[in-house]
Amino acid sequence: MMAICLTMSFTSCSNDEPVDDPIDEPVDGEVFTYNVNSVPFNMVYVKGGTFLMGATEEQAGDNQSNETPVNRVHLSSYFIGQTEVTQALWLEVMGANPSRFLGNLQRPVEQVSWNDCQTFLSRLNELTGKNFRLLTEAEWEFAARGGNKSLGYKYAGSDTIWNVAWYSDNAYSIPHPVATKAPNELGLYDMSGNVCEWCQDWYDSYTSEEKTNPTGPATASYRVFRGGGWYPGASCCRVSWRNRNTPVFTDADLGLRLAL
Repeated sequence: MMAICLTMSFTSCSNDEPVDDPIDEPVDGEVFTYNVNSVPFNMVYVKGGTFLMGATEEQAGDNQSNETPVNRVHLSSYFIGQTEVTQALWLEVMGANPSRFLGNLQRPVEQVSWNDCQTFLSRLNELTGKNFRLLTEAEWEFAARGGNKSLGYKYAGSDTIWNVAWYSDNAYSIPHPVATKAPNELGLYDMSGNVCEWCQDWYDSYTSEEKTNPTGPATASYRVFRGGGWYPGASCCRVSWRNRNTPVFTDADLGLRLAL
């Protein structure tokens, strides 16, 4: 088995000064840096809160029927990858790179199925002793909207998609290195565009009932993915857009983001 050394440091989003020890109650948006051998990746603390999930007012005109009805969701705190999982991190953990678009290991990994993601997470957790996972769909949307810092944007961090997303009009048919567009209110990159991101949930239609930490149905035929990518147009990069496919499906526009 490949030997992996995990180290961790702590950085505040506000001043980027190192923190000597992790605090019991992290600050909303605080960044925690992990290193797997020579490959660093950041996890951002998202303080729990309540939000309206689905086609809220700013999505009007572009929303699809599967984004309604809007429903109130309460979430506990969690950690989220500051970027999509890069080819560098996938290669370090798995020993191979399945991506179609090679040549820059800072591009997001793609051509990975939901099942492939579970294998990656299992290996990462075995080697690190942590409990990394995929985001739930609700966690994904809350973070994309900016969490408790949300300013109500249509896309993740702006109403002007060009500022925050690589998508069909500016990506030139290729994914780009992560964190090369502006972040959202929580300091998260590429939650609109670049590649779509698998979520943990089985796909289901929305209901209007208020929910706490929803995880989707116990079983179904399709898994959720979110965020839009380099191939679709702007309407697929909105924070409420959602799609699904089978757990074995792969695409050069589909990757993942970590949760903890």
